[in-house]
Amino acid sequence: MGLFDDLSRFLESRLDEFLRNNPHLELQALDENLREQELETRRLIVDLRSREKQVESEILSTAQEIQRWHIRIEKAKAAGRLDLAEPAQTHEASLLRDGNQKWGQMQVLRERIKHTEDLRQKIQVRQQEVKAELAQVQTARATQAEQRWASTGWNQSRSAFNDPSDPLEQKFRTWETQEELEQMKRKAGNG
Repeated sequence: MGLFDDLSRFLESRLDEFLRNNPHLELQALDENLREQELETRRLIVDLRSREKQVESEILSTAQEIQRWHIRIEKAKAAGRLDLAEPAQTHEASLLRDGNQKWGQMQVLRERIKHTEDLRQKIQVRQQEVKAELAQVQTARATQAEQRWASTGWNQSRSAFNDPSDPLEQKFRTWETQEELEQMKRKAGNG
């Protein structure tokens, strides 16, 4: 495993060096990573809100059930039916505990939604910062490329390459002139 670990460290260091030498690639990777994180937080928020609505519905249903059993308890007590009232009170207590648990779940879900929304906002701010940094790096790279282009002479006029002092240029001009003269003689001889 030592050789594999050494190779892995070597590759990681080469990648780090490459990214340091090409900051735009690192920023692009970071931008993509942030985009994925933002998408994931959006999905999580949708899921959490869906679960929150489900728990709210369960709480409402439980509250209605508690109310129904409370009315039954009162009726059984009024009728002197303690044999029904006492088990109904036990059932109502069970429903109350269940409702309290669901209420706690809803509070936890709301807190998670809040934290996830805060995280999403932080990710969005960081995305904007990375995009600004990326734009700066790309502008700097474009400026450097233009400067390199200008310094190589490629952007100068074509006449700079038709240097009459160039021996090859002189040979081609002489040959081309002779070709033109020959063509003119042939045309004159035919005409």
